[in-house]
Amino acid sequence: MYLEQIRYSFYVLLHPFDGFWDIKYDNKGKVRLALAILVLLTVSTILQRQWSGFVVNFNNPSELNSVNELKYIVLPFLLWCVSNWSLTTLMDGEGKFREIVMVTGYALLPLAMTHFLSTILSNLITLQEAAFYYFLESFAFFWFVWLLFIGTMTVHQYTVLKTIVTMALTLLVMGIIMFLGLLFFSLIQQVLGFVLTVYNELSLRM
Repeated sequence: MYLEQIRYSFYVLLHPFDGFWDIKYDNKGKVRLALAILVLLTVSTILQRQWSGFVVNFNNPSELNSVNELKYIVLPFLLWCVSNWSLTTLMDGEGKFREIVMVTGYALLPLAMTHFLSTILSNLITLQEAAFYYFLESFAFFWFVWLLFIGTMTVHQYTVLKTIVTMALTLLVMGIIMFLGLLFFSLIQQVLGFVLTVYNELSLRM
């Protein structure tokens, strides 16, 4: 059963219109597989940043923290899903939150696969051949965007123009959420600092 779900995720890569339609109306998608692809992307990205060849890797492996890498992958994934769901609820979107999670997760598969391949390739190429590495990475990114576009349009039953507008607004909402989050944590930090200062002053006076 699980192997069949994995095969279906590859079917979505090559037949996104039919694949995402079946995810929405025939319940062929699985949230756990979408999250598994997210984990796969996280692992492949960490390996890429740590083990890519020196020709294309400008990171210092000794300064990399694998846990910190999560905020560059998992956090944007969650922000996109929450922002898209919140926005499309107001824009007559038909997609449920679980469907948005599945569409986004399945769309990440090209990136996850390519990171493994490009990591191996980067250790075999010369500086003159680095263009092949960047082409492969760019191709995977545009493939991801294309799948995400088709998936968003399908699950919400939007037109092409409305899908483009919705995706752009989703990025804007993500920025607003991050700004409000940073503002909230900054406020909490200041309040805690004030309380601690008052506590220290009272302790000294007593």
